Amino acid sequence: MPHRIFEWEEIAQHYYNGSLLLGNGASIAVDGRFGYTSLIDHAREHGLLIDDIHQLFEFFRTSDFELVLRLVWQASNVNRSLAIPDARTHAAYVRVRECLIHSVRDVHPEHQEISEHIPAIYAFLKRFRTVASLNYDLILYWTIMYGIGVPDRHSLKDCFVNGQFYEDWRRLRDPIYGDTSTTLAFYPHGSLVLSRNNIESEFKVTGNGNSLLEAILQAWQSESVVPLFVSEGTSQQKINSIHSSSYLNTVYREVLTSLEPSLVIYGWGFWEQDLYILQRISSSQIRQVAVSVYGNDQVYCNRVSHAIQSTLGASVHVHFFRSNSPGAWNNAA
Repeated sequence: MPHRIFEWEEIAQHYYNGSLLLGNGASIAVDGRFGYTSLIDHAREHGLLIDDIHQLFEFFRTSDFELVLRLVWQASNVNRSLAIPDARTHAAYVRVRECLIHSVRDVHPEHQEISEHIPAIYAFLKRFRTVASLNYDLILYWTIMYGIGVPDRHSLKDCFVNGQFYEDWRRLRDPIYGDTSTTLAFYPHGSLVLSRNNIESEFKVTGNGNSLLEAILQAWQSESVVPLFVSEGTSQQKINSIHSSSYLNTVYREVLTSLEPSLVIYGWGFWEQDLYILQRISSSQIRQVAVSVYGNDQVYCNRVSHAIQSTLGASVHVHFFRSNSPGAWNNAA
């Protein structure tokens, strides 16, 4: 029997205001440039991945830009601190960094190119208590910044206070300054807006919407920080990267295991390399899940239904809804 695919508003009001998980399909719905297969594939296709950089990815058996950049950056800093002459390591770091910067510049739109989508996205996000975006682009952060100027007595927070992650993040759920409701947002795979320095301190880069992307790239070029996001790799490689970060590990251990009983998943492919996220969520006692569907893809519905019920439990109820329904994500109600 085929799965019924609802309109978003048919199920939203009665069932879903708990947690939201965003996948790459959410970003693609905003701008098709986010449909790249991976940053490393983009770099290869555009001749940015020269031989010695390719060797580094091969040696570490990864396709994660952030990991390779961090490892070479740390090696360069160690050599510099011990006054060990090693121009080749530093040169490799610069080439990996420039390769990443060029790739991000090519694939990531500027704020003004997607700003028309942000009001609808904000209206969608504010209905949830918790939002977790697996995407490392700036859409969620720009939406948070937009929400600051909306006089609706609602606060959308990413739990960074003065640039630092607030460890007692649960306290931030309590509305303050006249607000009546709060949504907490998290980046389980990190974000372009997050960085760490050479003593492993992690913080959020600041800048206004129109210049934030350039401010981030300039921070990388300064050699004082490296980005904090997990881009590509196997499940185990991604988990290892998560454990290497205080922030990512906190989200992995505390946030993903304490989601509300109702969960909406928008734009996520349920691919094998990311199912560890679903396995982690299984500790949250989820009772019902709504999943966006592009078109009438019954094959996808079958695969997703099986993945959810085999991981979260056979009793979990699954709804499907059209990804372009009015009121869903960037589709105005």
